[in-house]
Amino acid sequence: MSEFSELFNLSGKNAIVTGGANGIGKATAIMLAKAGANIVIADFKLEDAEKTASEISALGVKAIAVSCNVLKDEDLVNLVETTLKELGGIEILINNAGGGGGGRENPFKISVEDFKRDFDLNVFSAWRLCQLCVPHMKKSGYGSIVITTSMASINKSKNMSGYAASKASVNHMAANLAHDFGPEVRINAVGPGATRTAALETVLTPEIEAKMLSHTPIKRLGTAEDIAGAILYFASPVSEWVSGQTLFVNGGGEQTLD
Repeated sequence: MSEFSELFNLSGKNAIVTGGANGIGKATAIMLAKAGANIVIADFKLEDAEKTASEISALGVKAIAVSCNVLKDEDLVNLVETTLKELGGIEILINNAGGGGGGRENPFKISVEDFKRDFDLNVFSAWRLCQLCVPHMKKSGYGSIVITTSMASINKSKNMSGYAASKASVNHMAANLAHDFGPEVRINAVGPGATRTAALETVLTPEIEAKMLSHTPIKRLGTAEDIAGAILYFASPVSEWVSGQTLFVNGGGEQTLD
């Protein structure tokens, strides 16, 4: 293997990818596996996770599927324990699972519980999984955590207050945790722009796409692989002096309808 390829070599490292059964999570899991990592697909859709793990096993690395609802602490504990039991260690954590009510959060129609759920999904679950994984990363001498954030964390628009606030918290949380986790463990965030996932395709029309691209220098929407490439960068040795950062992958612009 050339010196250049060693910069992206993840052979022998074990990676957990939450929300890894489909979309950006799946693309990321496959890309990390192609770089040599063993993969744990953590997803509440176990059947989909098992299918993705099977695809990844065909690449010549170890891959397992674990049922995981990130809102349940017992599932997060089980995820880490299963990873250690099956693979023997944890070097990479991709906190990709998340969600919320972005675009539907009229502050006069949602409840405090709705607002809180955004933070449960996007902030608290990621923080807890970091807490569970980092001691094992420090023990192995290599650790990289990547959290999926969002352009909503810096954009401003209506009906987004809970989701956007939770994603902004992710950015600042990563910047602060970098000081807690170093030097062995790095933590960064990747913020996708409008990306062609199954969820987006359900609402995308030619008119909406044209509006999104009117302020996008690279005149196309993102793909799951575009986001996965940024995550691979943070997971790999090539970024060994990068921590506490948020990288937006958005074609150079903002894909909003305003």
